[in-house]
Amino acid sequence: MLLQDVLYKVAIRSVQGSTSAEVTDIQIDSRKVKPGAVFVAVKGAAADGHQFIEKAISSGAVAVICEEMPAAVNDKVVYVQAENSAAAAGYMAHNFYGQPSEKLKLVGVTGTNGKTTIATLLYKLFTSLGYTCGLISTVENMIGEKTVPATHTTPDAVSLNSLLQEMVKAGCTHVFMETSSHAVHQHRVTGLQYTGGIFSNITHDHLDYHKTFDEYIRVKKAFFDSLPSSAFAISNADDKRGLVMLQNTNAGKYMYSLRTAADFKGRILDNSLNGLLMTVNDTEVHFRLIGEFNAYNLLAVYGAAVCLGEDKQEVLTTLSMLTGAEGRFDYQVSANDRVIAIVDYAHTPDALLNVLATIKKLKKGFEQVITVVGCGGDRDRTKRPIMAEAACEHSDKVIFTSDNPRSEDPAQIIRDMEEGLAPAYKRKYISIVDRKEAIKTAISLAGPEDIILVAGKGHEKYQEIKGVRNHFDDKEVVKEMFELLGR
Repeated sequence: MLLQDVLYKVAIRSVQGSTSAEVTDIQIDSRKVKPGAVFVAVKGAAADGHQFIEKAISSGAVAVICEEMPAAVNDKVVYVQAENSAAAAGYMAHNFYGQPSEKLKLVGVTGTNGKTTIATLLYKLFTSLGYTCGLISTVENMIGEKTVPATHTTPDAVSLNSLLQEMVKAGCTHVFMETSSHAVHQHRVTGLQYTGGIFSNITHDHLDYHKTFDEYIRVKKAFFDSLPSSAFAISNADDKRGLVMLQNTNAGKYMYSLRTAADFKGRILDNSLNGLLMTVNDTEVHFRLIGEFNAYNLLAVYGAAVCLGEDKQEVLTTLSMLTGAEGRFDYQVSANDRVIAIVDYAHTPDALLNVLATIKKLKKGFEQVITVVGCGGDRDRTKRPIMAEAACEHSDKVIFTSDNPRSEDPAQIIRDMEEGLAPAYKRKYISIVDRKEAIKTAISLAGPEDIILVAGKGHEKYQEIKGVRNHFDDKEVVKEMFELLGR
C-alpha cells in the first residue's frame, strides 16, 4: 500500500521524502518493525516512541511518523511530522487494514461499570439471533466462535484494526466492543466508524491516569461527541451524568431507566438467586441475571438491539435465556452447608456497593455477609480507603487481602485501605495478605447459608506480584476450599 493512502485523514505538519513510497506494515512498537514497515512514534504514558526511531529504521522501517522531527535524518527514509502521532496511528491503522469498521456494525460500550456484561450479552444475543459476531472485551475477544485472548480492555490501534479486519474476513456482521476511557484518550479508537455507543454509568475510577474526575468525565463524553449522525447513542437516565454524555452528540439519542420515563423503561418485580423478574416497556420478562445493576445492563442491551433493528419480542425472549459474563456475580453453593460464595470483578467503590446492595436484597433472614476484598497495586490509591469503608459498612465480616499488588508491597496496600476507617469498623475486619488463605478463612468463618463475596478479580486467572503473573483463579480456590473444609 502507498504511504499516501495510509495517511488519509492524518493531520500533517510537514513531509520529508515521497509519500508515494510503498509500505508493507504499520507498527507503533519498534521491536516489531520489519523491512518495509512504517513506524509511528507515539508518546505513551510509559515510553516515548521518538526514542526508538533509529532502532525502527535499523530494523527496516521505510517511513517514520513523528510529532518532533529527529535532529539527524536518513535520506532513504520518509519522515512525516503529524499534529498528533497517537491520532495518526488510529487513522493509519484503520486505512492500512482496509477500514474494517465501515464493513461492520460496530457498537462501543463505555462507562465505569457494566461494560463487559453489556458487550458480552450483546455478543451472545446477536449470535443467538443467527448473526456472526465479534466481541472485544476485558475477559476475551471472540471472532465468531473462535476465542482470542484479551490483553487490554481495548487493544492498541494497530492490534485493534487488525482484529477488526480478521472479523470482517470471518464474516462478522456485528462487533460489540468495550471502549475504555484510556482507549479514547490514547486515540486507540480514532478513525473507527461506530454504528452506536452505549453509556452505562460513571463513578470513581482511573484517577491514577486521568488525575481528576472532571477529566475522566470529559474523556468518556468525547466518545459520544465523536459519533456520526448516522449512529445511535444510548445513555443511562438514572446516572446523574447520563444526559451530559449525550448533550453534544450528533447521533440519535435514546435513554434507558428504572426510575424515570425513558425510551427503554424497566421495573423490577422480583430479584432473587433465581434471577430478575422485570417489566421492560410494559412486557413482563424473567431473566437469569441477578441484581439491579444487571437490570440496567439488560435495558442497555435491549435498547441497542432495538436501535439495530431487531424485533422487540424476539430480543426479550432470547435475552431471557442468556447468562452474563464470567466473573460477574458468578456464584457457587457449597454441597453440605449451602454457603453461597460469589466471585465478582467489583474493583471500584461503586461496583462493590452495587454487588453488596444486591446481596443484601437476596438475604432471606439472618445470614452473615463476609467480604474478601483488596485493591490493585500501581493504581489509584485514593479509592483504597473508600473500598475498605464500603466493604465494612455493608458486610458483617471483612477480610482485607491482596488483589494484584503488581510492583507495590501488598501489606502497604492493605494499610492504605485501613487508613481512616471508623473505630466501629475496626472490629469487623482482619487482614490476611495471602489471598488463598483469606478465601479459606472466609469459608471457615461462614455458617450455614451465609454469603461470601470474593471481590476484585472476577474472571482473572492470575495474580500479578512483582511483575510476575502467577496462576490464581478465585472460582477455583472457592471450589477447592469448599471441598477441603467439607462445606
